[in-house]
Amino acid sequence: CLVILAVTRELVSTFRALRSRKVAGLTALAGVLIFINWLFYIIASLTGHVVEASLGYFINPLVTVLLGVIVLGEKLRPLQWAALGFAAVAVVILVVGYGQFPWLAFVLAGSFGVYGLVKNRVGSRLSSTASLTLETAWLLPVAIAILVWESVSGTLAAGSDPGFFFLLALAGPITAIPLLLFGAAARRVPLAWMGFMQYVSPTIQLLVGVLVLSEPMPLQRLLGFVMVWVGLVVLAIDVIRAERRPISQ
Repeated sequence: CLVILAVTRELVSTFRALRSRKVAGLTALAGVLIFINWLFYIIASLTGHVVEASLGYFINPLVTVLLGVIVLGEKLRPLQWAALGFAAVAVVILVVGYGQFPWLAFVLAGSFGVYGLVKNRVGSRLSSTASLTLETAWLLPVAIAILVWESVSGTLAAGSDPGFFFLLALAGPITAIPLLLFGAAARRVPLAWMGFMQYVSPTIQLLVGVLVLSEPMPLQRLLGFVMVWVGLVVLAIDVIRAERRPISQ
């Protein structure tokens, strides 16, 4: 990120933006939220809950709508209320199907939803690259502390396996590049298309969880997913109608 900022001549202006307490606070909060999101996604992946993680990202657009109502005081259109209704029914079905509340899914959806809200508050003060740079900069001490702790405790099993370090280093750009592209796309791509594209990732996660990792997908759980998908279709229809309305008028 620093290299990109240097090439685009944003390095000085980025760190100058830290003079604003609001920018500093918002980017720090965004860093904490994305850290929580990444942490629980890793937990889900390593504990056989990839399908539940995909549910979290499917729910995320609906959480974003709900945050708009609760935090920003936005008024929902009838189709948006219907979408939230389908989501509520899905939660009930999934709770019964899982035998417990799918907390991993909701931590992922909630953390990323609030992350999007914070990024919205940052707005045009920073570019997507500058914002992500500051977010990760706030997390650098945390990352160093975790690595030191893992090394001291002996759980960082990398000493005899150089490939581990390679994969660990590779995880950085693999994680950062999609976030950079997401931030850049949010400024250029119509909202309706952004909404559709956000469903690609959880769809891939769901397919990997079921087809590759052989995670169970009983009928009751599938029904819960179907209710979420119905809610998302309703929400997408509402977004498309809202996008077209000014043109038709």
